[in-house]
Amino acid sequence: MTMKKIAVIGGDGIGPEVVSCAVRLIENLDVDLEFIPAEMGLECYRKTGSFIPDATMDALEQSDACLFGAVTTSLEEKKGPSILFLRKHFDLYANVRPVKRLHPSVGLVDLDVVIVRENTEGMYTGIEHADTDGVTLERRVSEKASRRIVRFALRLCKDEKRRRLTCVHKANAMRMSDGLFRRVFFEEASNSDIESREMLVDAAAAALVLRPKDLDCIVTLNLYGDILSDEAAALVGGLGFGPSGNIGDRYAIFEPSHGSAPDIAGTGTANPIAAILSGAMMLRYLGEYVQASRIEKVVRLGLSRGVKTIDVGGTYKTATFTDALIGMLDEV
Repeated sequence: MTMKKIAVIGGDGIGPEVVSCAVRLIENLDVDLEFIPAEMGLECYRKTGSFIPDATMDALEQSDACLFGAVTTSLEEKKGPSILFLRKHFDLYANVRPVKRLHPSVGLVDLDVVIVRENTEGMYTGIEHADTDGVTLERRVSEKASRRIVRFALRLCKDEKRRRLTCVHKANAMRMSDGLFRRVFFEEASNSDIESREMLVDAAAAALVLRPKDLDCIVTLNLYGDILSDEAAALVGGLGFGPSGNIGDRYAIFEPSHGSAPDIAGTGTANPIAAILSGAMMLRYLGEYVQASRIEKVVRLGLSRGVKTIDVGGTYKTATFTDALIGMLDEV
């Protein structure tokens, strides 16, 4: 079997700290991967004059997937935020954010939901027009993008044996754009045996808190998915528990859903679970199902034994938390 190549981009703030934890865990598994370090972000710009150097793009193009930390956004980025540029460049149209309460001692709500978010259009087109009285943003919802994200979500439900797919929209207010997304959803769902339903985005936000068992898998547009997934992560312990994958037909980038958190960078207090679980998502994407499952099991085992970082009342720092998980790998 050919060795898979993984581009590793720490980025800014706590990004390098948490990504290094994910890499360390993976290096202690029985997987044949080559990690290729690359640079991106604000610190990279300060050193090289470029937010995404050509060498980084080459590393991404030559790799099978990317494990990414976080970047600090800057108004100086002419192409827009770096990660948004990469999502568009590689056509990573599906942002997948699984949210699960990993232990009863962590978080507030017993959630187990996957949020599948359209990743290329919606409010994040970046096309804005200023006039004398304000700014107009172009919001794009196309049939092509809607259809492929719904198909992706239906496949995910089948692969993960999830029983229900909920289309989240606001078609009562945005009748043409969200209405298009809603129509496509029901057209595609009619060809599947997955239970399909719909919910307005404000109702979905409430349901995450009040009726979490009603939600199994959500498919939605860009901004809605961004907000709902952060809410969901907060309910199960915080953004330090939120992994994600940006997935297209030929490439994927895996990253924690949190930002660069410059206020705690270098303190060793960042929670690396989101990055570690993003690494597990990457392994599953590469076909390493057993090893991906081992990472997920060892995180749950650690939490059950009180191995927790400071943000959830524990005493472990970023590196010692990872050391503890590595020490338990033989048990899973």
